[in-house]
Amino acid sequence: MAIDKPQVHRPGVFKQSNKPHKHGRHRSKGSISIAAKGKVSVKSISKKQKVKLTREQRRHQAVQIRRNKRDEVLSKKRSLGGLSSAPFLVCVLPLTQDFDPAPTILKLTKCDSQSIVNISPSGVIHISIPKFKQRYAIVKPSVDNNFAILDTMKIANTVLFVISAESGINYGSDPIDSWGMNLLLACFSQGLPTPVVAIADLENIPTKKRSGQKQVIQKHVNKWFPDEKVIALEKEGDELNLLRKIGNQKQKSVTYRDRRPHLYSENVEFQKNEGSEVGTLKISGYLRGAPLSVNNLVHIAGLGTYQLSQIDAPGDPYGSEQEKDTGTDNVEVRVLEVEDPIKQESLESENVSDPMDAEQTWPTEEEINEAEQEQKLKKVKRVPKGWSSYQAAWIPDDDTEFISDNSDEDSDNNYVDAMSDEKSEYSDAEDNMDTVTESDIPINDQQYDNELDLATEQADLEKLKAAKSDLVFPDEIDTPQDIPAKVRFQKYRGLESFRTSPWDPKENLPRDYARIFQFQNFDRTRKRVMKDLKDKEGALPGWYITLHVKKVSETMWNSAFTSTQSPVVVFGLLPHENKMSVMNVVLKRTNILDEPLKSKERLIFQCGYRRFIVNPIFSQHTNGNKHKFERFFQPETTAVASFFAPIQFPPSPVLCYKEVNGSLVLVATGNILSCNPNRIITKRVVLSGHLFKVHKKSAVVRFMFFNRDDIVYFKPCKLRTKYGRTGHIKEPLGTHGHMKCVFDGQIKSQDTVLLNLYKRVFPKWTYEECIATCSDNHNDNSMDL
Repeated sequence: MAIDKPQVHRPGVFKQSNKPHKHGRHRSKGSISIAAKGKVSVKSISKKQKVKLTREQRRHQAVQIRRNKRDEVLSKKRSLGGLSSAPFLVCVLPLTQDFDPAPTILKLTKCDSQSIVNISPSGVIHISIPKFKQRYAIVKPSVDNNFAILDTMKIANTVLFVISAESGINYGSDPIDSWGMNLLLACFSQGLPTPVVAIADLENIPTKKRSGQKQVIQKHVNKWFPDEKVIALEKEGDELNLLRKIGNQKQKSVTYRDRRPHLYSENVEFQKNEGSEVGTLKISGYLRGAPLSVNNLVHIAGLGTYQLSQIDAPGDPYGSEQEKDTGTDNVEVRVLEVEDPIKQESLESENVSDPMDAEQTWPTEEEINEAEQEQKLKKVKRVPKGWSSYQAAWIPDDDTEFISDNSDEDSDNNYVDAMSDEKSEYSDAEDNMDTVTESDIPINDQQYDNELDLATEQADLEKLKAAKSDLVFPDEIDTPQDIPAKVRFQKYRGLESFRTSPWDPKENLPRDYARIFQFQNFDRTRKRVMKDLKDKEGALPGWYITLHVKKVSETMWNSAFTSTQSPVVVFGLLPHENKMSVMNVVLKRTNILDEPLKSKERLIFQCGYRRFIVNPIFSQHTNGNKHKFERFFQPETTAVASFFAPIQFPPSPVLCYKEVNGSLVLVATGNILSCNPNRIITKRVVLSGHLFKVHKKSAVVRFMFFNRDDIVYFKPCKLRTKYGRTGHIKEPLGTHGHMKCVFDGQIKSQDTVLLNLYKRVFPKWTYEECIATCSDNHNDNSMDL
């Protein structure tokens, strides 16, 4: 017997569907699992499963993290100043130019009867104290050489500032004079290592005045070092306590220095190659910072960038007495690494560009024959009187006439030869037209510059006037009346919006941009380079090594170091840091010099470990992809300087100097912003017009242009007023520069109409290495390049 299935009603298309009841509760886990029907989310599968730790496991994990951090701090502390590591490098500096800290250094060498004192050939004083199991290397740069002080501060672990207690009592200067203030400003801007402040010569003042003098000096020091306590060197054991503090205090890190290998020379030897003017420079010293490979490039401050041929590991000549007793002086020099020509980085800093590197097709025989025939003919164009050969080149070839080279000059008196208009001897009086021919002769700029003979005072006065005018009326210029505005501003363009209007960064680049290098993503490359530093191989920090720097010029070596006795400071370069590119640095003006700095003015820059001379251009430090060009870097402002220079990865401090009356003045400080050739720097020109007639939203404007053609040419550009109205040109009125304009609101009669035009500007290739000696004699710096 068959079983009849129940009939189920199937709802049709028009079945009514009521809203579900809003019970106000969220979906339960059961309802969600029923709706999912066993499906699992892709995110939950690919997501890393977190293992839930128990309370005991979390406690053990915290203990392990704490132990690892402690071990890391201890290993970092033991890697410096120990008997088997690099000593503490202490730079001793006075804060008054007339004070000599040599007696203080002498007391430090005699503070302990068991101390071992050695002096290296370069003048570094090594002090080894067995009871502390620590070593110190004391350096005293010359106060007459500012660059030598800055170079020493780059390498030093601790800087000891010594102040004379006699200042203000036996002689009238303050504890920190103007020279000391400028020195502190440069040191803070460059990156100050761990500071220590000490007072000397307390025994030369009366006993009753010592306490008050300490308080006066402490008050001056707190302005620069709020948390630093001054150490008085008046008792017998104060010098030993000073060394104990230097060895036990927490070391301050300088990021750009610690990421790169660096070395302060203990001994330098130059070996000249036979039959050549170059030789090998052997620099010995303690390696600090990061490991150094022989295939990497090194930069010697004041000398340049070079390659290494070999790295040796001689015995430490300033080690403890136990190491010397074992006979380390007679041990042979161990060669750590020899250069590999395949892996060694190249010294090429510029990209070799091919001007013919473009898509070309080989011309046919017919095209070659036509070109030869055209070369036999002289191209003559009819142009208005007063036009130059450059303007004549824009006339279409339809109006061009060709005459043979061997034709008689008197056959056509209405045309002239292919020279300039000024040398033309013929003119067409009927239609006031001249004829010129195309010429490739450039304008003689050198002759034009030689004719300019202006006094220095007059130039400075004009510069100050222009800076004040630019500050009050930024970018405003008068429309010339002797030349059409569309010719004068033919390289400029109008923008609907400075922030959002597009601008191709690869458009009309100068030829110098073919010589530089550019990263596809600079930030990603910087992260990759910093990550690779952890796995770097080579000589390790703390070793006493000898660097063989090859192909060093003997003349440059003698002029930069032999005659000046400047310290030799070596920095190892990171990958790509010898390639040329466009560097952008953020600068802030100092209060030392109140004069404005003009763009493309010759300045001396110190970017991290490198020092060079460039002519930068300044721009505003703003967001967006376009930045307005600044004609002057005004005092108490911030700007971005752009120039061609070798690549350097941030963070790195920047110091900017200017030569004023033979002395170097610190005019700005800052940091490296980026290495970006695509930074668009636009120069703005503002044309102003005055209201002639006003009727509600429309007005007649004059004195912005002086002919009808210019008004028609600039008609698509957007207008704005000083009171915030925007508008556009509707039509020209007459032929003398009057035009009818329409705005978005009521125009006031005292308003001024403005037209903004923009042009991209590029830095000039003016980079040169700063191989200089900077001597300072009583606030009178002199520099020889």
